[in-house]
Amino acid sequence: MMQRTLFRRGALLAQKAAVEVSLLPMSAPLQPRLDRAMSSVTIPPPECILRPLEVPSRYLFGPGPSNVPPRVLAAGGRGIIGHLHPEMYEIMNDIKKGIQYAFQTQNNMTIAMSGSGHAAMECAVFNTVEPGESVLVAVNGIWGERVAEIAERMGANVHIMVKAPGGVFSNEEIEKALAKHKPVLFFLTHGESSAGLAHPVDGIGDLCRKHNTLFLVDTVASLGASPIFMDQQNIDILYTGSQKALNAPPGTAPISFNERACQKMFNRKTKPVSYLFDMAHLSNYWGNDGQPARLYHHTGPVSGFFSLRESLAILAEKGLEESWRHHREVAGYLWKGLEDMGLKLFIQNKDLRLPSVTTIAIPEGYNWREMLQYIMKHHNMEITGGLGPSTGMVIRVGLMGYNCQKTNADMVLAALADALKNCKKSKA
Repeated sequence: MMQRTLFRRGALLAQKAAVEVSLLPMSAPLQPRLDRAMSSVTIPPPECILRPLEVPSRYLFGPGPSNVPPRVLAAGGRGIIGHLHPEMYEIMNDIKKGIQYAFQTQNNMTIAMSGSGHAAMECAVFNTVEPGESVLVAVNGIWGERVAEIAERMGANVHIMVKAPGGVFSNEEIEKALAKHKPVLFFLTHGESSAGLAHPVDGIGDLCRKHNTLFLVDTVASLGASPIFMDQQNIDILYTGSQKALNAPPGTAPISFNERACQKMFNRKTKPVSYLFDMAHLSNYWGNDGQPARLYHHTGPVSGFFSLRESLAILAEKGLEESWRHHREVAGYLWKGLEDMGLKLFIQNKDLRLPSVTTIAIPEGYNWREMLQYIMKHHNMEITGGLGPSTGMVIRVGLMGYNCQKTNADMVLAALADALKNCKKSKA
């Protein structure tokens, strides 16, 4: 009651002072400024933003994001706490442990980026490569193209190994390129979602160590769906995204650096080109630098971290082996159904197919855009076409995490059969 009375009294005094000021003679230069400050706004509130938010409910059976389980949605909807509160640090510590389990690593330098998978991609390159240094990139889809451009933009000397979408690089080809270009960093996509490929990783880390090269691997589309062992496979830097098989909303990106990578990035001659992605600061924010206090660097996505922690908890409860097995089983069920319909799978070798994202060769005579629009309109279902170099070559179906169910595979098969029946087919 006392506080309310004091507030009222303060407001009245402020009003009285304003009136007294308005009665004073006004100098010419001050008058126009005051008029502008008191004038009405010229941009009205937009009608669209005054309407209630409407978000359709859809089946997200494309390459991501995937539908999020109610448990993760509930976690993200919890009340906000400060990004520097002790409770937030505890949640971040839990996330670090969850990432270490998902990556199968004991690396201390393990964090989640505030941003999508591209944030982790840029963080990896920006921190371990300096201008003028040699970088080798395996390009067999869009993600290799992206890393090559990122490295080129920050001044690296970029060399690319190129294959058609879905092509596989042999260890012999990789070692030959390592010996020729002597890169400080070699990039490979484990789960190439634009082509539906799960690229073999065994032995490549050993080759990179032999040639004093850091091995960077993208697992945005594969983590939780296809086996990966960061420590055992000698991967120096590994990253993923939250919105695929991990089942969290887009916006956070786990990444881990081993000791070899830390030696390189913390003994640079120049600062990384990005302040936001500078691991010297981020390592402190995540409590990984051994300092007693965590200092402010940026405001992390508090709700996104809540969701990521819950998604990692679900993965830990299920177990990695079971998650890998389940994704493979549902993918196999989908593959058989597609082949029984007469459709051709883009990756012919079953052992190289990405369990989380299946690629279908576009049926001869059909307009793939028309098919996908039909499926969205009549089945409320997102299935997508290719991306980057695979555009016009494939249709992509993603069944991952929460969506990885045989009932969903049946829905996809029914939708595709309906589209094939009702969409126009050009005459041969």
